Amino acid sequence: MKNNNRHLFEIMKSSIRLGLTSFGGPVAHLAYFKEEYIDRRKWLDDKMYADIIALCQFLPGPASSQVGISIGMLRGGLAGGIISWLGFTLPSVIILVLFALLYQNFQLADAPFIHSLKVVAVAVVLHALIGLGKKLTPDSKRQTIAIIAACFMLLFPFAWMQLGIIGVAGIAGRFLFKKIADTNAAPFPVTFSKKAGAGALALLVSLLLVLPVLARQTEHILIQLFDTFFRVGSLVFGGGHVVLPMLEREIVPSGLLNVDQFLAGYGAAQAVPGPLFTFSSYIGTMIEGVSGAAVATIAMFLPSFLFLIAALPFLSELRSRPGFQGVLMGVNASVVGILLAAFYDPVVTSAIHSNTSFALALALFSLLHFFKVPAWGGVLIGVVTGSFLFA
Repeated sequence: MKNNNRHLFEIMKSSIRLGLTSFGGPVAHLAYFKEEYIDRRKWLDDKMYADIIALCQFLPGPASSQVGISIGMLRGGLAGGIISWLGFTLPSVIILVLFALLYQNFQLADAPFIHSLKVVAVAVVLHALIGLGKKLTPDSKRQTIAIIAACFMLLFPFAWMQLGIIGVAGIAGRFLFKKIADTNAAPFPVTFSKKAGAGALALLVSLLLVLPVLARQTEHILIQLFDTFFRVGSLVFGGGHVVLPMLEREIVPSGLLNVDQFLAGYGAAQAVPGPLFTFSSYIGTMIEGVSGAAVATIAMFLPSFLFLIAALPFLSELRSRPGFQGVLMGVNASVVGILLAAFYDPVVTSAIHSNTSFALALALFSLLHFFKVPAWGGVLIGVVTGSFLFA
């Protein structure tokens, strides 16, 4: 018992340090995790860490957060996973909640730095899009899937279309890519039984079915928020940047936030350490205060816990099947197209209205892409420069 408590304290200390210092997005987060958990503390070896990353890349939700949760689970069970998530996530949650409160109470909508944050979002999303494209669409077949997905999203910008695209891409990938899938997957040590995994998956599916009905019947804003963010957290593939189009199509058309409020929060989320999925904390605060932030944040990340509990016991078997890997390759290609459509609308259409805005976005993209300036550095430079340009 004492040994387990010591492990939980170590997880808490390490995850809080990472939550305060992990700037730069998911790829940077994985490097920070390796330095802290693998190189410094030696909780896992390099091969096991690579297996965890592979699993989390395949699951819906925030991949870097899921890696941290997985390491916490392996080190300290379910409690370790929760503590690891809290330490890594809370710093950015607190910052974004405070930003939302300031935005509301001090009428920041017309402030120059708010427009600067929207321009920053143009550079950051484009940089992320290029990086994802190189990784997830390395051949002509996957590039074609991405282009088709982008065209359909631009022509039919509905939430159901996005789900349909992901489904069709997965089916196509099952037949197109199973022959090039890597089946040399190493066995993975599991901390949960298959029975627990099946229970977690059943709970996730039940919530996906019940929450929309409950939200419509009660019309309670907190239940509606929980339904929206739980659904997005369960269905978004591709990490934090892909959550933008799903949330935008859930939140903006319904009138809960306008486009300017939405993109201001997205830009602010780039400037803080930790997972980009804490953008949900900002949206929840803007809609229903601190209680809305708590509900939105928990609902956004709860699917990650359920997916991990469900997936870990079956990891070895699933990763050895080329058909399953082919499905994931098709889904990942469609994610690039969805992000491409979201880059144009609402990111570009809402932020670039003048030569000055385009010039700043171009300069910031160059800093991120060619000069390898970290994302948080680009945000700071963009806000400072934009405050003078747009004053």
